[in-house]
Amino acid sequence: MYTGKTIRALAVLLLFGVVAAQSPDLGAQLASEGNGQGAAACSSCHGANGEGMPGTAFPRLAALPAGYLASQLQAFRDGTRNDPVMSANAKALTDEEVAAAAEYYASLDAPAAAGTAAEEQEELGRFIAERGAWHRYVPSCQSCHGPGGMGVGDDFPPLAGQSAAYMVKQFADWQANSRTNDPLGMMHAVAARLTDEEIEAVAAWYSAVSPAVPEQED
Repeated sequence: MYTGKTIRALAVLLLFGVVAAQSPDLGAQLASEGNGQGAAACSSCHGANGEGMPGTAFPRLAALPAGYLASQLQAFRDGTRNDPVMSANAKALTDEEVAAAAEYYASLDAPAAAGTAAEEQEELGRFIAERGAWHRYVPSCQSCHGPGGMGVGDDFPPLAGQSAAYMVKQFADWQANSRTNDPLGMMHAVAARLTDEEIEAVAAWYSAVSPAVPEQED
């Protein structure tokens, strides 16, 4: 079932898909140069190839679904996600530019995992990711984000290889209600029930998982 936010994001992509297709360099231009109208170059925070900055809260964008990326930019515009830098940048983009940037980053290859997890974090993080904490009504991460954190559709993004610092910050944002665009409030509920140790462990574990989709054998 699509949420209202996802439908709006898909509408942006469909409405301006033809224009973006006719301007294949627009997404790349926004990534490297910005738009000269208040939106800075995406690469200044998210890396030259959308790989992010693993040791910081700047996430990877490469290979994330276009629908998800567009919906997040819309969330920064409408205030269901709040960040001083991203909110200002998103509001400075036109709908055409939102669609073009989303399509551009979705077209890039996923980078190699750059994170690491300490031995104790690896065990706990994997347990939460694969089994959850059902005694506290916390489902496994993979029940929504897929096995190995590869993502499911436009509402449940890939977690594999994502910046641990970024993931920890998102949990804090859901706990503080400064991010409220999660489907049915699921992440808010999960964030409220996990301990800081568990959050840091699952973020570290996912950061070390390769985001590359294994090639299928013939």
